[in-house]
Amino acid sequence: MANQPKIRSESDGLKFLSDAFTYEQRTLEAKINAAQSTITHDTTMGNVIESQWIGDFLQRYLPDRYAVGSGIIINSEGKTSEQIDIVIHDNQYTPNLLSNGTHQFVPAESVYAIIEVKPEIDKANLIYAGKKAESVRRLTRTSIGIRHAGGRYPPKVLHHIIAGIVSVKAGWASGFGETFKTNLKPLLGTDQQIDFGCALADGAFDIYNYDRVFENQPGIDPELIEEMINIKPTNNSLVYFMFRLLSCLQSIGTVPAVDWEKYAEVFDHYPSPKN
Repeated sequence: MANQPKIRSESDGLKFLSDAFTYEQRTLEAKINAAQSTITHDTTMGNVIESQWIGDFLQRYLPDRYAVGSGIIINSEGKTSEQIDIVIHDNQYTPNLLSNGTHQFVPAESVYAIIEVKPEIDKANLIYAGKKAESVRRLTRTSIGIRHAGGRYPPKVLHHIIAGIVSVKAGWASGFGETFKTNLKPLLGTDQQIDFGCALADGAFDIYNYDRVFENQPGIDPELIEEMINIKPTNNSLVYFMFRLLSCLQSIGTVPAVDWEKYAEVFDHYPSPKN
C-alpha cells in the first residue's frame, strides 16, 4: 500500500504541513468542546480544560527546559500572585517551593509566561487576565551574578513576563477586529498588558514586537504600537500561536539567577517556633 502522507509531503510539502497542524487544532478544539458540553460542574470543567491546554498541547511542544502547570507565584518577600491557570517557568535551575500534589508555588524569578484559560476572549476576560498578570508583574524579583571559569557574569536584567489568554472563541462578532483592538489598547504599556492570545475558532494575536522595540517601558502611548498588534486568521491559528510563543521565549533566554540568600532572610525575621 502506498504511503499517502509521504506522497502528499513530496508533492506539496507546505500543504502537507498545514494539514497536519490543522488536525492538531481540530483535535484540541474537539476535546475542549466535549468538556464544555458534558461536564456539569464549573470548577471541574475548568480544571479539565486547563489540563488539555497544558498536557495535550503545551507540554508536547515546549522544550524540556520549560515546565508548564498551574500555580501561585511567590517571591522572596513572601508576597504572592493570584492563582494562575498556566505558568511557563524554568525547569533547569529553579525549584518550586512548598509543592503539595498539583498545587505549587513558583518563584517569581523563574516565570517566563502566564496564561489565563477562558471559554471565550472578550472585554471582561481581557481585563480579568490583565489583573492576573498585574498580580505577577508587581512581585519583586531578585537577580544575582553567576560565577564562571573566567570570572563572573553580571546579574541578568529582569525580562518582561509575558501574559496571554486562550479559549475556543472570541466574543466579538468581528473576531480580533477593531472592537477587540479597542478593548486591548487600554492594557498596553501597563502591568496589565496582555501580550498574546489564541481563540481556536477565530485566530490568534500577539504584540511580541512591542516588547522587542520598546522593552516594555510603562507609559508609552498605545496608539504608537497599534500597528504592531499581529493578528493571524483562523486557519492553523493554534500552531501559529505556538511558534510565535516559542520565538518569544527564545528571545527571553535564560531566567535570572535567584538570590537564595534573600529567601533565607525570612528566617532572620521569623525564626521557627520551638516545639
